[in-house]
Amino acid sequence: MSHSSTSKFQLNSISLSCWGSGVSFPQFLYHQSELQQVDLSNTYFKVDRFPVWLLDNNTMLTILHLDNCSLSGPFQVPSRVHSGLSRLDISNNAFGGNIPVRIGAHLPFLVYLNMSKNCFNGSIPSSFGDMSYLQILDLSNNQLSGEIPQHMAMGCSSLQFLALSNNKLQGSIFSGNFNLTSLLELELNGNNFTGMIPNVLANCSRLYILDLSNNYIYGEVPSWIWNMSELAALDVSRNQLFGRLPQWRGSASNLELVAMADNQLEGSIPRAICSLNLKLQFLDLSMNSLSGTLPSCFKPVLVREVHLFKNKLQGALPNAFHDSSWLVTLDLSYNHLKGNIPNWVSNLSELSYLLLRRNHFEGEIPIQLCKLDRLSLIDLSQNNLSGGIPYCLKVSALNYVTEQYILHRSSLDDISSSTSIEVSIEYTVKSRSYNYKRRMLQYMSGIDLSCNKLTGEISFETKNIMKLFTLNLSHNSLTGPVPRAFSNLKDMESLDLSYNNLTGNIPAEFAVLHFLEYFNVSYNNLSGKTPERIGQLGAFDESNYVGNPFLCGSLVGKNCSPVTTPLTPKASSGITEDHGFIDMDAFYASFFACYMMVLLCIAAVLYINPYWRQAWFYYIQMAADSCYYFVVDNFPRNFCTGNM
Repeated sequence: MSHSSTSKFQLNSISLSCWGSGVSFPQFLYHQSELQQVDLSNTYFKVDRFPVWLLDNNTMLTILHLDNCSLSGPFQVPSRVHSGLSRLDISNNAFGGNIPVRIGAHLPFLVYLNMSKNCFNGSIPSSFGDMSYLQILDLSNNQLSGEIPQHMAMGCSSLQFLALSNNKLQGSIFSGNFNLTSLLELELNGNNFTGMIPNVLANCSRLYILDLSNNYIYGEVPSWIWNMSELAALDVSRNQLFGRLPQWRGSASNLELVAMADNQLEGSIPRAICSLNLKLQFLDLSMNSLSGTLPSCFKPVLVREVHLFKNKLQGALPNAFHDSSWLVTLDLSYNHLKGNIPNWVSNLSELSYLLLRRNHFEGEIPIQLCKLDRLSLIDLSQNNLSGGIPYCLKVSALNYVTEQYILHRSSLDDISSSTSIEVSIEYTVKSRSYNYKRRMLQYMSGIDLSCNKLTGEISFETKNIMKLFTLNLSHNSLTGPVPRAFSNLKDMESLDLSYNNLTGNIPAEFAVLHFLEYFNVSYNNLSGKTPERIGQLGAFDESNYVGNPFLCGSLVGKNCSPVTTPLTPKASSGITEDHGFIDMDAFYASFFACYMMVLLCIAAVLYINPYWRQAWFYYIQMAADSCYYFVVDNFPRNFCTGNM
């Protein structure tokens, strides 16, 4: 392309955001020299190289946005120091190679630099430490390796936001001198950092978000973390932290998000957590070894997410969440909790996911659950629950969300979008356990009451479960027929009614369940013919019906043809009698033959084995002697007594 012509006009700013796809840089841009602001974001250019000429030609340029432009190749800095550029965004492209070593020297006045979501590799240049005005630096989602440069930790004294997440960085975090005391957000998640949580972070008194998750950090959780009065989000999940959670005295009362899942923490949850009652919205201490009971003073009023699964928590479920009307997820699965499921569960009007799997809960399923209109998943499996299934349970996917709820949740969503937090729920579908992320959860709906002691008939109000995807009632003592109304659940994908005492026929109408992928009614007392192998029912074999002795059909290998009336036997000469189903002549003949066979076997044994023969004769002799003396001793005495 020829650039010889001179532009007849000069612009101060230009915005061609979302200009198009497969386009070239406008010809006139090559001849602009007074540009101050350029926004070419979200435009897919045919020329895929970084337009370094924009920086060389426009010395007064202060803002350059080239994010999401399908640019690739190496990133180039201007040939000389650019004293004007304060904001540069080249994120979400395919730039690769090393970040230029002299980037800090050539762009020393940058305040905002976003190079995230590219393919940069190599180490982080120490010349970043020359950017003393830099406030926001985002290098996340690349392939950077090595350690955080010491010069950067000292020189970027104005840095407020630092994101190095999802790279291959290693070593200790800020192991040397540290001068990033102005930090508000620090995101180092998804790397290979080792060592302990650095104590130098205690000097960041204004720190608002700290995300160190998905690393190899070890040691105990330092007590100074709980003294950071401005801290709103703390995520140290999926590391190798151990020991007990420290006590603290309320300084961290502004915490809205606490995530320490998948570590090796032990001991009880400290009572100091009660200081978070007014602000806490997200709590995840799952997959640790925490024990004891939940503190009775813990009553968070704004909490939306509680994940405490796979710990060793004990005792009855206290009134901890009695007033948590905004609670969306309560996951206490895989613990040692006992007692009844409390009636106050009806106060949780926004509850969508109730997961109490594999505990020791007993008693009946509270009918108060029927007051919850937003439930999507109920998992009460592997407990000791008894009684019947509340007929009024309501479960549906894509819950209706009120405008008030959307306004309320904006605070937490702003925080969680700045961290690696992603809600995950373990749920069993089609006899396998899966982890469902937030995006999938909104499409899920299911009831799992398996492995309890439930009795009575299966009875649901069909209109309350019309959007049900999975239903597992296996391993109980349920009776009665398989509800024919289940054929109206058009979205059903998994239905497990195995290991119960169900009777009656399998409804043929189930053939209309076009999304049914898993179906199991084995080990019941069902009878009649197995359904025709049409529609989705054609995918199931004998294993789905086994253990029902009265079922018939090709699937179970038993003929369903009607039993024919046996023919009347011909009358024999002489007198005939009605002996029902037994042929008496055959009976007597077989009895005599068996009797003779027994005698012959005994005689053969005595003839062959001399020891048994001698023992047998000795036994006969002893029996005869006993009879003789019994007669001699008793009969004469009787005669004498009678004659007197």
